[in-house]
This record gives sequence, C-alpha cells and structure tokens, in this order.
Amino acid sequence: MELIIYGAIFIIGTLLGSFFTLAVYRIPLKQDITHERSYCPKCNHRLEFLDLIPILSYLFLGGKCRYCKEKIRPRYLLLEVFSGLLFLLFAISLKINIFNLEINKLVYLVFGMFYISTLFIIGGIEKENHLVSIPVLVFGLIIEVLYIIYLYIVNISIYKYVIYLFLILTILILNKSLLNKKEKQSYVLKILALCFYLVIGTKEEIAIASIIITLLLVAIKQIINKLKQRKEKTNINKQIPIGFYLCFANIAALIIYNYIVY
Repeated sequence: MELIIYGAIFIIGTLLGSFFTLAVYRIPLKQDITHERSYCPKCNHRLEFLDLIPILSYLFLGGKCRYCKEKIRPRYLLLEVFSGLLFLLFAISLKINIFNLEINKLVYLVFGMFYISTLFIIGGIEKENHLVSIPVLVFGLIIEVLYIIYLYIVNISIYKYVIYLFLILTILILNKSLLNKKEKQSYVLKILALCFYLVIGTKEEIAIASIIITLLLVAIKQIINKLKQRKEKTNINKQIPIGFYLCFANIAALIIYNYIVY
C-alpha cells in the first residue's frame, strides 16, 4: 500500500516539476501561470494534453516539439524526474505508514510539499534571473501562516513563528522603500527575508545548516571562477545565485533531518 502512495507522490512531483518550469519562465515576465495554456516558445503553438504528460511526452515525442520539430532542452525532462524524486524522498523521510496514519504527519506532508514547491520556484527564478521573487515569497508566507494557524489549533506554541513573521514583514517593507534605489542593498534584504522564511518553514538548526552549506558552495564557486579566470585570462564577474543555493540546501537539509528524526 505504501508503494501506491509513494508512486502517487512521485507522479505529483513530476507534474509539479513541469509546472515549476512554466512558473520560472513566466513569473519574471509577469505572465499568467494559472489560466494561460502552455505553448512552444519557438513556434508559439498551444500545447495539448498529450504534449504535457511529464516525462512520457518528452520520450514519445523524441525530445522535439510536435508542431515545429524544434528540439526541447533535456533540462525539462531532468527537472521533472528530479522533482518527482525529491518529493518522493521527502515523503519517504517521514516514514508514512498507511495502517497507522498520523494526522499531524499527513498535514506536515501536505504543507511540506507546498513549502518545497515555493523553494523550487524561488530557487529557479534566482538561478535564471538573479532575482528573489517577492510575489512567490509572499505566497509561501501565506502557506506558512496557514500552517502556523494549524499548529495553534493543535496547541503547539507559535510565539517564535509570529516573531519571525514580524521580522520578515519588516524586511519586506524596508525592501519596498529601497526598490529601484539601491539594488544591491535590496538584494541583501531579500536574501535575509528568505533566510527567515527558511527558519519558519523548517527549524532553526535546519536553516543554519542550509546557510553553512550555502556559504561553502559559494566559496567553492568563487574558487572555481578564480581558477577559470587564471586559465582563460579573462574576468569572470558572474553574480552568484545565493538564493538558489539556499533553497536547495534547505530542501536537502530538511529531508536528511526528517530521516534522522522520524
């Protein structure tokens, strides 16, 4: 029975992976992500249901658009597979037993999937555009507020969560006042808000572990850039997507933590 549940979660993960691709592309362009049908970016032909089945459509179509025969980047297939596996690992880490299902664990599973989805989109947009999407972060905060309300209903202390929410709102208001004035400072504030978002969504120790992992990854990336710069004798001044590293370091730390605790 658990295999059926885990299989369903993997399929849901692949569907979400397909949606993440769309969201990461459209949100920075301020395009609709819920009502407008998907289309081929090359020929703009609207895609039909059979073109949108995660993994299978890519394989059956030979990695090409059905209409203009333009090759589809393999990253879309890889993202769908990776997303499915990630959600599967998250569910397995909770050790869900269908014969002894705990309501708290089930609720945590649902909210956790929303949380991971938010990080996926924030991280994807940050990697592609060096932009921490405030609308997506606000959506994630709304989900977290709903979970905090649930914790309050089941008599779990929420005081620290309220304090973190207050800090995030303060940072976002301050960031709004700096918008289009001091881009560098605004980016720092957004990363700070994202860090507090990670604390609310997981735990302090998981968020700290995520920050440490991110710092290590950034240091490694900087070293690699320096080595490339010496080898190619060119200046490499690419901005490092700190939010991207934070998001996926947090997802990895969360899954590992769940394996240990549950």
